[in-house]
Amino acid sequence: MQASTMAAADSTKMEGFWSNWKCQVMELLHWRNLKQSGLVFGSLLLLLFSLTQFSVVSVVAYLALAALSATVSFRVYKSVLQAVQKTDEGHPFKAYLEVEMSLSHDQMQKYAENAQYYINNTLKELRRLFLVQDLVDSLKFAVLMWLLTYVGALFNGLTLLIMVVVSMFSMPVVYEKYQAQIDQYLDLIRTQVNSVVGKIQEKIPGAKRKAE
Repeated sequence: MQASTMAAADSTKMEGFWSNWKCQVMELLHWRNLKQSGLVFGSLLLLLFSLTQFSVVSVVAYLALAALSATVSFRVYKSVLQAVQKTDEGHPFKAYLEVEMSLSHDQMQKYAENAQYYINNTLKELRRLFLVQDLVDSLKFAVLMWLLTYVGALFNGLTLLIMVVVSMFSMPVVYEKYQAQIDQYLDLIRTQVNSVVGKIQEKIPGAKRKAE
């Protein structure tokens, strides 16, 4: 009984954590805090642009060296300051060193279960598409892959990541400001797509869904 209560409490705590994390992400993408969003956006772009010029190993090494230079310099500065002023403040990063960073067994199991859930669903969906369980969905997937061949020919992976990051930090703000107009155009596009799909279903034998 106690174990189930603890498991339920851990599950509730984890759900609260993910809910809080999602809210923070949405606040970042909607620029609720300009300084915080600007810092994250600028850091991501700087990292991605660095990867376009240097290898991943070099970028990671330079970032680690920069962080170590900052922390070592600050540690030496505080040590000298304490020696001159004859104070006993202790380690400048003591508060951060005492923060608990280890994951419990239940947390690791929860993460593993979530990963297993998404992996299994992805594998099932890929099997359904490649083995043509539904002809229309498989054709849509084929069209998407065909379009991606052109996208891949125009942009490399890092360029796409940069475009994704820029879109993530710009599209939510644009959509929030012009939601009515965007929804109107999206409805028109959805209507046209449904019309084309309907015509394809009528012409291709076996393309109609079972529900129809």
